[in-house]
Amino acid sequence: MENQSESISKVGSKYEASQIKVLEGLEAVRKRPGMYIGDTAFRGLHHCVYEIVDNAVDEALAGYCSEIKVIIHVDNSVTVVDNGRGIPVDIHPVEKISAAELVYTKLHAGGKFNEEGSAYKVSGGLHGVGAAVVNALSKWVKLEIKKSGKVHGLKFERGVATKPLEVLGDLKDEAETGTAVTFKPDNEIFEIHEFNYDTLANRFREMAFLNKGLKITLKDERSEKKETFHYEGGLVEFVEYLNRAKTVIHKKPIYVSESREDYEVEISLQWTDSYSEVLSGYANAISTPGGGTHISGFKTALTRVLNAYAKENNLLKGIKTNLTGDDMREGLTAIISIKLPELQFEGQTKDKLGNSEVEGIVNSLVGESLKKYFEENPNTAKTIIRKSVDAAAAREAARRARELTRRKTALEMGGLPGKMADCQEKDPAKCEIYIVEGDSAGGSAKQGRDRKHQAVLPLKGKILNVEKARYDKMLANNEIKMIVQALGTGVGKGNFDISRLRYHKIVIMTDADVDGSHIRTLLLTLIYRQFPELIEQGYVYIAQPPLYKYKKGKKEDYIKDEKALEEFLVANSVDGSAIKIDGEKPEDEAVISLIKKYISYKKTITDYDIHFDSHLLKRLIENTELSSELMKDKVALQKELDSLTEYFKSIETETLRNYSFVIEEDPAHNTNLVKIVVKTTARTKKFKLNSYFLDSPEYADLINLFEGIKKFVSSKFIFEREKVGSKEFDSLSDFAEFVLADGKQGAYIQRYKGLGEMNPEQLWETTMNPDNRTLLQVKIEDTIEADQVFSVLMGDQVEPRRQFVEQNALNVKNLDV
Repeated sequence: MENQSESISKVGSKYEASQIKVLEGLEAVRKRPGMYIGDTAFRGLHHCVYEIVDNAVDEALAGYCSEIKVIIHVDNSVTVVDNGRGIPVDIHPVEKISAAELVYTKLHAGGKFNEEGSAYKVSGGLHGVGAAVVNALSKWVKLEIKKSGKVHGLKFERGVATKPLEVLGDLKDEAETGTAVTFKPDNEIFEIHEFNYDTLANRFREMAFLNKGLKITLKDERSEKKETFHYEGGLVEFVEYLNRAKTVIHKKPIYVSESREDYEVEISLQWTDSYSEVLSGYANAISTPGGGTHISGFKTALTRVLNAYAKENNLLKGIKTNLTGDDMREGLTAIISIKLPELQFEGQTKDKLGNSEVEGIVNSLVGESLKKYFEENPNTAKTIIRKSVDAAAAREAARRARELTRRKTALEMGGLPGKMADCQEKDPAKCEIYIVEGDSAGGSAKQGRDRKHQAVLPLKGKILNVEKARYDKMLANNEIKMIVQALGTGVGKGNFDISRLRYHKIVIMTDADVDGSHIRTLLLTLIYRQFPELIEQGYVYIAQPPLYKYKKGKKEDYIKDEKALEEFLVANSVDGSAIKIDGEKPEDEAVISLIKKYISYKKTITDYDIHFDSHLLKRLIENTELSSELMKDKVALQKELDSLTEYFKSIETETLRNYSFVIEEDPAHNTNLVKIVVKTTARTKKFKLNSYFLDSPEYADLINLFEGIKKFVSSKFIFEREKVGSKEFDSLSDFAEFVLADGKQGAYIQRYKGLGEMNPEQLWETTMNPDNRTLLQVKIEDTIEADQVFSVLMGDQVEPRRQFVEQNALNVKNLDV
């Protein structure tokens, strides 16, 4: 042991006071950002936006803010504007700097520590580090504060104020107040730099639901996308929104709002005929995905009250098994929101509520209110009890099915599915399993894989949709049984054990077509509903087989999809070329961005030819004043239609189409509509133009897309490259088409339809080789939105799925029909 000890290399023989380093100011945050925002990847980047918006929401909780605007700029900086009281601008009596500079440069400085005279009764940002942390992790931050009749400004660079707070000007309305914060995350710290619009939109939708009456607007200047979230119904509307794709078993959500001293409890809940529960908790409008004492208090109260009601009213006759909390919460959608003065979270990322007193308060207040509700609404109570009794019966049937499956597995199947090719390694941390669509691709994967670390399980056909099936039926499906066998964890509450998992990378590998997407969705539905811990632990991945192969000379590139191919072709052409727009030479990135916007605009317009007319739509967006308001004025509308008729007559030889427009009254909506007939030599197409379409988000998106390129539509472009020479273009469309064609020049582009088209070597090189492959890790950033997606796409309700298809149909590419 002595020799072994001596062989260990020592970092240093001395450990003295001089070696203790004190990180001053915000240096600690920049040194260890994960301690404050969780990580420096996707989650941490978006958490910075949440911190600033949470401060604005705190103003709303205090009753001083009614509107928040969030803008994502082209350079991925973000502006958050609120109409609250404005950050204090006076000089702090102790620190001798402005209060605004203080809260953005000092940790644990703020007005939310709830001492006597505190500016906030309740708030989400109780640690006093949010603003300072965002400042520390940003390349720069700009503050603009409206207060006391003045506009004040302050700028920071990497956490340090460039100069003291200054007055920028006077306000026209002296009563106007508010704060605008613009920050640019520091690329030296963050691994991911692109904000995701949908991630932010989902978060702000939740905030608007949780703060009834608060208006939150999100705008993305990169794509010109914009949404406003504003709900007067609060949590009741929230639950109705969550259950829009499900069949509810009682019409109106149950709503509870109670308070005790400084604690306010607000809950809305509704049961559906689904087999999973959605239980989301919030503390001072901050999501707590890790749960906490408010959730456990609610569960206890619900189980106690329902059990007591069922026994008192003899609703459990003939039931052999006792009802459990899980039985009672099957199909339940519930939002639990609590507001309290002193929040205790596990870490700055506010994942789990820790206040011990909250459990008893929620248990007591909710229990009393639910008991009163069930007594006043006996029919609803009996419906819920019947649903719970059915759940208990299904649980017992599933237990028997599981026991039968376990016996069959041991006696008949010998441990692993017959079609599966296992790997040699036995350490789960080093093992990965590819779940592959079809025997053909499975055969290529088995031949091309690394046999030591990679296992392959081919699936035949499509597995059962578990969103529509109860547990016992699921266990009878052969493909699902093979997956359960292969993973080794068991399945179901009380039987699942993640420590028995045989592979720490579970890779779903399907074709890049409609069937492949459907199979992938079915597999993700199974994992999300029955093995959620696998996603939570980060074990589930989606393979990204390339859709295209680009070959030019000896150079070969495998490209993921059509969008990536277009970006690749444009970048290929622009790289090494000299380009001028209206006599000025822009950066290559600006040229590439402009062409990408044009391509997106053109494709979206063209896609409307299926059920509208692309030429007409383009004219409506670019050259008319047509709006839902104008549709009400028959005279003005006719004038606009006459102008359209003259225009299309003048270009009839180009379009080879003849247009006619007839106005009809639309009394149901107190407006007019236009019947349109478009004739070509091949066919006649008839459709209607109404106010609904002109007010639709899709039409607004098209207008926003055009706004992004409008300035350059008729610009003069010059393209120069040594082998191409100099070429001039009089329009953006001609220039963009040339650049795309130039990127293809001399290249061979192959499109793969399925994995089976690749030989084992290609499949290994592009999709399975750890050195080259791209894997998407499946994460649940938003549990509510995840549940919504699975419910909408895989549930029984047709109407929400139809709406989803209509909203996203124009984004579909490479559709195989």
